[in-house]
Order: sequence, then C-alpha cells, then structure tokens
Amino acid sequence: MNPLDLEEFKRQGYMMIDFLTDYYKNIEKYPVLSKVEPNYLAKKLPSSPPFQPESIESILEDVQQHIIPGITHWMSPNYYAYFPSSGSTAGFVGEMLSNGFNVVGFNWLSSPAATELETIVMNWLGKMLNLPKCFIFSSNFECGGGGVLLGTTCEAILCTLVAARDEKLSQIGKENIGKLVVYCSDQTHSALQKATQIVGIHAQNFRVIKTKGSNFFALSHESFLSTILLDVENGLVPCYLCATVGTTATNAIDPIKLLCNVAKDYDIWVHVDAAYAGSACICPEFRHYIDGIEDVNSFSFNAHKWFLTNLACCCLWVKDHSVLRKSLSTYPEFLQNINSDLKEVIDYKDWQIPLSRKFNSLKLWIVIRSYGVENLKKFLRNHVEMAKTFEGLVRKDERFEIVVPTRFALVCFRISPSAINIDNGSEGCYYIGKNMNDGYLVNEVNRKLLDSVNGCGKAYMTHCEVDGAFVIRCAIGSTLTEEHHVNMTWKLVQEHASFLLGKKIEFR
Repeated sequence: MNPLDLEEFKRQGYMMIDFLTDYYKNIEKYPVLSKVEPNYLAKKLPSSPPFQPESIESILEDVQQHIIPGITHWMSPNYYAYFPSSGSTAGFVGEMLSNGFNVVGFNWLSSPAATELETIVMNWLGKMLNLPKCFIFSSNFECGGGGVLLGTTCEAILCTLVAARDEKLSQIGKENIGKLVVYCSDQTHSALQKATQIVGIHAQNFRVIKTKGSNFFALSHESFLSTILLDVENGLVPCYLCATVGTTATNAIDPIKLLCNVAKDYDIWVHVDAAYAGSACICPEFRHYIDGIEDVNSFSFNAHKWFLTNLACCCLWVKDHSVLRKSLSTYPEFLQNINSDLKEVIDYKDWQIPLSRKFNSLKLWIVIRSYGVENLKKFLRNHVEMAKTFEGLVRKDERFEIVVPTRFALVCFRISPSAINIDNGSEGCYYIGKNMNDGYLVNEVNRKLLDSVNGCGKAYMTHCEVDGAFVIRCAIGSTLTEEHHVNMTWKLVQEHASFLLGKKIEFR
C-alpha cells in the first residue's frame, strides 16, 4: 500500500474536481433543504468497515447516491437560511494547498511561513477594515495588538473571555471567581452562554439584557449601565461584555462607542462579535457600524461567512495580545527553542485553545490576492443590492410587512396581521380556536408559510422570534445567487402565501 502514490493522487484529484464541478452544475436540481428522515444513512451503508480497499469510483458513487440526498446545500443560489457560508474558487484552491502541505503550525519554528503569513494577512485585513493601529502588529511581537485566525467566533469569544476572566482575577483574587459577571443582550449569539459555562462563570452571573423593537433590538447603553450598577451594589464584579454588529436574528447593531463609554468606568473587557457583518465593513459606506472600535479589547468576524473563504476561518484581533497569551500559553520542553525564548516570534499556539492549527492564512491570502479589495467590495455590495430588491418586492405586496429595517443583506419579513382574517366564520379565512389570541394565530400562519416554502425544496429560509413575533429571515449571500434567483424566491413566497391565505384552517 502506498497512501501517497503521486500518479494516483493526480488521477483522483482530477476525478474529485470533475465530481465537484458536476455537483455545482446541477446544484439547483437538488432540494435545498434535505428531505431525508433521521437515521436514513444507517439503512444505506454497511454496519461494518470494508476489509479490502475500495475504489474511489465506488466511493464517489455512494456519495452521489447516499450522501448528497442528506446534504442541505449551503452553496445553492437559493440558500437564504441562517447566514451564508460562502466559498469560491480561490477558497477551494487555498484549502487544497493548505491540506496538501499539511503543516501543523503551532509555533513559529514548526513552520515559519505559516506564522509569518498569518501576521501579514491579519494586518492586511485590519487595514482593509480601517482598524486603529492598536490592533495592528508592530515590529515588537512581545506586546501590543495583533490578529489571529481561529476556527469560529465561538472560539474567539471563549479565548477572549478566558483572558478577561484571568485579568480580572489577577486584580481581585482567584477565590472571587464567583463574583464575576458577564453581560450581553437577548440578541447575542448563544456562543457566549456556552463560553461562560466553560470558563466557570456562575449561571446566575450571566446577564442577558432585554432589547426593544423601538431601538431595533440594539443593546441600550442605559440598560447596560443600570444592570452594572445593580451588580456593583450587590458586591459583584463586572468582567466582560459581548457587543454585536449584525445579530443572528435581525442584524441588530449594538452602539459600540456608547457601550464602551460605560464599560471603561468599570474596567470591563469589551468584545465585538461581527461574525457575519464584519466583512461588509471593508466598504466605506458600512464602516460606521464599527465606529468606536478603538475602545474595545477585541473584535472578530468570520471570513467563511461572507468573504469567499471556505469554512472554517475566523479573524480575531486583540488590543493587547500579552493578556491572551498569559491565559493560554504553555511551554513544554518539546516545543522550546531559541526564537521563542528570545521572544522574536509569534507562537500562535498561545492565542488559541488547541495546540495544533491549520495553515489557514494561506487560504485567506489566496482569496484576497485572487479577487483584490475592490472586487471583494463589489461582491458584498451586490448581495446588499439584491437584498434591497427583495425588500422592495415585499413592500409592494400589501399582505406582507418588513419587521425591522433591512441591514446588509438580511431581510426580515412576515405576512401582516392585517392580511389574516380572524374568526369571522366565513370561507377563505382562518378560524381562531379556543384559548388562542390573534398574535398566536399570526405566528402560526407565518410558520406554516415558512414550512411550506422550505418543504417544496426550491428555496430555504429560516426564522427568528422577536418581541413575540415569528419572523421569516431571507439572508442573501450565497456565492452563486443572482438577482433572478431572488425574484424567483419572492414569487415562490407569494404563491405559497396565496394558497395559505385562501384556505380555512382551524387551529386547536
């Protein structure tokens, strides 16, 4: 057996590219949302592994027959769920090259190019975002700011929360961990709650501050301050705030500057999660959404969401990476070397949870070089324009309403309550059952609409719930999406809504 026979590597490589090319040519023929039943694959594949080798041809045949039916096609042009997971030719090539080299860049010595390219790429991105100099690497790697590539924003939040916890405990004593408080809004990603559990912050000290529709679900600095004052009065110690630019539900924008003005008086670490929307801030017209970023401690966005960089690739910047390293650094004998001893280099193992790490900077470097800053801006703006088109179509149909202002490329809409006939007993209306209120009925109608659209297989959207309202989310951002896909999707929504609103349905 020769696991890396170069001729076979070449043959299978060409075969895999051909397979993926055919997949993308035919991607619109597949239901966007997989329709398989739970445990379907156990009925299709053998329960025991093969004793003898099998050909790549037979493996790809099984992929076509059994795996693809169980895929939700995130790269479909009709995928509008959650947030996009964009990919590109450059992203694929970069991933291929990174996998081909297969280096493990835990420290500088293990692969100098992997570390040094990462510092350069993070500085490139920082400059594209017009980040303040405090987040850009200087010639002195021992202190100051800089950036690192992680897997996801979940990791970025966890790493920065660990650093914030340890920095605060160094001031008040480790025995006082039970006094530390973490803050967020009710729109903040659940990654923060998980990170809080992992680092040992008491669940009763996890503050979820309610937002209001009148404020477009942004975290109010007044509510933040009043929550802090109550905690301080009760002898607790404010530690960490996670603000968001582009929340998962509605793309709400927390006011960074105002929140930082409050946080600095209590020495609170402020992290800004811009996992989705951060990419767009390379465009001058969106840069104001991160105004005040000079006052935060850390900032992150996911290049794999809306930046043509295949999963997984999260960009994290910290103002003082020595704080991060104090919490995450280990230096076992087998890793000791003169360059690290002299602190002449970055050892990225000390900026993350695991020891091992991929050569992700290669992928991001190739994406930026292949498309250039101006084309990346055009890519983002194109999706924003398509979202405006979709929003315009929604507004023209009096049966629908836009629930929150459309920001970036997310449109939040629903069938308007005024379009739903309630309890008049006539044909072609909805009958509200016993112990039900109008709000419940409106939500159920919109839920049925979303299920109907997704069930037909031609498009896939997801939902959120804000202020008790069930809202349909159309997140435009797939690499392959064009304006005709958006128009088709809206016609699909209208058709399913017309059918639904023309029926008499009893809710019990």
